[in-house]
Amino acid sequence: MLTILGSERGMGPAPNRRRILQAGCTGLFSIGLPNVLRLEALANPKQNLVPKCKSVILLFLFGGPSQLETFDMKPDAPEKIRGPYRPISSRNPDLRICEHLPRMAELADKYAVIRTMSHSFNDHSGGAHYLQTGKRWHVPIGGGFAPTPRDWPSMGSIVEYVDQQRLGLDRELPSYMVVPNSLGRLQEDGQYPRPGEHAGWLGQRYNPLTTRIDKRSKEDNPYWRECSDQELNYRISGLDRREEIVLDRLQSRQSLLTQLNRQIRKTAATQESELDVFRQRAFALATSDAARNALDIRKESDALRDRYGRHLFGQSTLMARRLIESGIRFVTVQYDCVDGYSWDSHRNSDDVGKHLLPTFDQACSALLIDLEQRGLLDETLVIAMGEMGRTPTANAQWGRDHWSTLFPAVLAGGKVRGGNLIGRSDKDAAYPIERPVSPEDLAATVYHALGIDPEMRVSDLQNRPTPIVDGGRPVLELWS
Repeated sequence: MLTILGSERGMGPAPNRRRILQAGCTGLFSIGLPNVLRLEALANPKQNLVPKCKSVILLFLFGGPSQLETFDMKPDAPEKIRGPYRPISSRNPDLRICEHLPRMAELADKYAVIRTMSHSFNDHSGGAHYLQTGKRWHVPIGGGFAPTPRDWPSMGSIVEYVDQQRLGLDRELPSYMVVPNSLGRLQEDGQYPRPGEHAGWLGQRYNPLTTRIDKRSKEDNPYWRECSDQELNYRISGLDRREEIVLDRLQSRQSLLTQLNRQIRKTAATQESELDVFRQRAFALATSDAARNALDIRKESDALRDRYGRHLFGQSTLMARRLIESGIRFVTVQYDCVDGYSWDSHRNSDDVGKHLLPTFDQACSALLIDLEQRGLLDETLVIAMGEMGRTPTANAQWGRDHWSTLFPAVLAGGKVRGGNLIGRSDKDAAYPIERPVSPEDLAATVYHALGIDPEMRVSDLQNRPTPIVDGGRPVLELWS
């Protein structure tokens, strides 16, 4: 779904003190206090914010992978806590890693693990919003599922916002994309959208460009089974160009539409609307060779595609690398729960060892090696995480229930020091006992890595200057 809409807001150059005072005086009569505060926030931007990376790939494992079955195993705990899997040795002797992650074990000196991600929103929708935005969701736990216009902007939307202020809309590709589907689109009961990946109150024009891949049936889970090239047709919904509509015809239509819109604007004396912005961007993408080429997974060699895995998660992770290489700055790969459980392993926990961990292991390890071989790892921050962890004690079906107070996040590239372990949990992997890290801290870390001031402010729906992160601090130990 392509949703890149919203009202246009210009940042402009940072004003000096005199301009701030002038703005303040003017505000008494016209522009008002919100604009004065906005100008004040822009007057003293942080200097010397050197970015550590250019791009981010977020592998979002929706549902909540268990800390005890991944990167914080407790083999000495009682059986009802330690679980059915064993740890294996890795290139990081201090990391206890699951036997179903052998490829990641071989690369353990190339990534860091935050073992103490923690928050109190023990809910999938709220957690998905919290982890992708760095802001606690405004809807109570269990109070809803769908995104709302009041949601906080995702990290990717902030990157899109910054780039639109800097580069405008005259670009073949956006700065923010989500593959293979918008989170929740392939849920068992149909359209089940989840919050977190969107721009919320920042404006629809900063939403991600999202691809669409369908599954075969209600019971199908393409994320872990082999997919055909016919299925892996990464298309932007609503922008499929019919063969009979040639470029000249599209341009003629665009010219006519431009004339009509110009006449409407003259009559109404209004500024460019969100619909104008949408049409402008949609036309650019519909006629863009760069977009079409970037989304053609068949351009990759068979050997490399096999290395990532022919399942939907593996091919979408490879697609993320293609998109980053084409110039897109933030790509989220959603590993969704299309069967209603998957990573949300209340039951069917055999899937964790048979399907989920192996596909993640294959795709994530291939991504790190691929990026490194192409010279892109240092300039690309890779993050793999879910929105929560799982209960230390298993339930009667030998699954684990929701547990948001402790879960891991893997970070690699972006000059992060490999082999670094941040934080320490208690003996049952239930609570942090050293260096808890909040979603706010993680968002501040991502912005810091990209050279975006975590204290930067943008205008909300009421035109009030609002910080992009509310109180988070970058986890600087990742680079030390």
